[in-house]
Amino acid sequence: MDDSRPHADAVAVRDGRILAVGRREEVRASAPHAGEIDAGGRSVLPGFVDPHNHLLSTAESIAAVNVRSPGVSSVAALVEAIAKQAAVTPAGQWIRAFGMDDAKYPEGRATRSRLDEATTEHPVIIYHVSGHQAAVNSAALRLAGVAETVADPAGGSFLRDEAGRLTGMVTDSAMELLLPLAVDVGCHGPNFHTDLPGEQLLGWLADAGRHYLSAGVTTVCDPQVSRRELMVYRAARSVRSLPVRTVCMPLSHQLDGLTALGLAGPFGDDWLRLGAMKFYCDGTLLGGTALFSTPYGERGQFTGSCYWQPEQLIALLRRASEAGWQVAVHTQGDLAMQYTVDAITEAVRVGGDDPRPRIEHCGHPTREHVRRFADLGVIPVNQPNFLYDSGTDFLRRLGPERAHRLQPVREELDAGLRPVLSSDSFVSSLRPMETVANAVLRRTREGTEIGAEQAMTLDEALRAHTLDAAHALRMEDSIGSLVPGKLADLVVLDADLRRTGDHELRGIDAWLTVLDGEIVHQA
Repeated sequence: MDDSRPHADAVAVRDGRILAVGRREEVRASAPHAGEIDAGGRSVLPGFVDPHNHLLSTAESIAAVNVRSPGVSSVAALVEAIAKQAAVTPAGQWIRAFGMDDAKYPEGRATRSRLDEATTEHPVIIYHVSGHQAAVNSAALRLAGVAETVADPAGGSFLRDEAGRLTGMVTDSAMELLLPLAVDVGCHGPNFHTDLPGEQLLGWLADAGRHYLSAGVTTVCDPQVSRRELMVYRAARSVRSLPVRTVCMPLSHQLDGLTALGLAGPFGDDWLRLGAMKFYCDGTLLGGTALFSTPYGERGQFTGSCYWQPEQLIALLRRASEAGWQVAVHTQGDLAMQYTVDAITEAVRVGGDDPRPRIEHCGHPTREHVRRFADLGVIPVNQPNFLYDSGTDFLRRLGPERAHRLQPVREELDAGLRPVLSSDSFVSSLRPMETVANAVLRRTREGTEIGAEQAMTLDEALRAHTLDAAHALRMEDSIGSLVPGKLADLVVLDADLRRTGDHELRGIDAWLTVLDGEIVHQA
């Protein structure tokens, strides 16, 4: 990823830094007493940088019940998975599951009456694959004190049937009312910051490390950090159990408190730091709450929703930018994109010389939006895994005209932007080579093309998941490319990418991962 030296034969590492890169004989001469590792013809890259990855929540999801598709693709299978867990869980304890994708269920959405078939002795919460919705059983509603007469909070809703009864499905900020929570985020985003013992969270975080390192991930940015996440990450850093370099994106409910302290990112060290501040505009494509100018869905049933009125979003971003924050806004639909672009325009106007505003997910910008991105220096933070996992659902719900324009990365590149790739784990797979493959192939899980004209080349996708991702984090001077003086984070993939077909990319993991100059994974 070094434009001045695109390829090399060898790299030398010393004291956590890259010492030399170049021809084998030259590098050996620079480090005559070094131990040697023969990569055996495999490709050596900078460690992957994932600029949108919910690290702690991913660790929680790994420890919870997995109800992802295609393993669980019906309400019946969902009920069976919860019943199986209930059989080995003491009565009264929460059962938590991650990955429900009801768009793929032939029966439609799961209801609390169906979940009650699995258990009435345990409160159950099943997080939607998007993280923006959840399904709960009757025991969970009772425990939370949620009655049939509950009012919808700002930025969220309790879904009801034709008779007005609660179905057990809740969206966005309504999730705040269901679980014992570690923090109150108000209507600043979906609240999955559950109150769990710190020792348990630390253990799960450490256990998750092998999943990241075996995939070649060496740096992540957690895009929704509250006090809970920061305390766990700090504790892990202090006992050297933080598995990867971690950039924290504080959620916007903390803007006033952090501003009062005079604090703004970037702040911290190479292992743990504050980065941009995270804001939400609309909801999620996967759950039907993304805000489009024209309703969508098989029956036009989805109108979408916003967390803020446009003038409120403008005011929030202006305040954050004036306080010195890089801003990042979760935005999916084209109408929400208009609100976000207008707010970023104001933030850039009052910000510093190098604002680097980010748009998280950046689902459906119009061509005019992309032109405005170029003027504003916007960094689109894309997740092509969504196109693979849910592309068939998008084609059905949005129609081909809109679905093929989701995540228009080729347009963004042609406009001179630096779009980046990320996973949005726990929502999708954290493995970078799956993300790279999906950016290159632009196909659904079923094999249908989705926006093929927006595909990236392999080199573009790799750069977007390394050096350009580091640029999005303001860390391009220390990570993202193999250049002498930078931090010694690198991955040896278990393949020669120059001899690997595009359809084989998805199966590649790390043969060796080096983080901070130390071997942390070896297949």
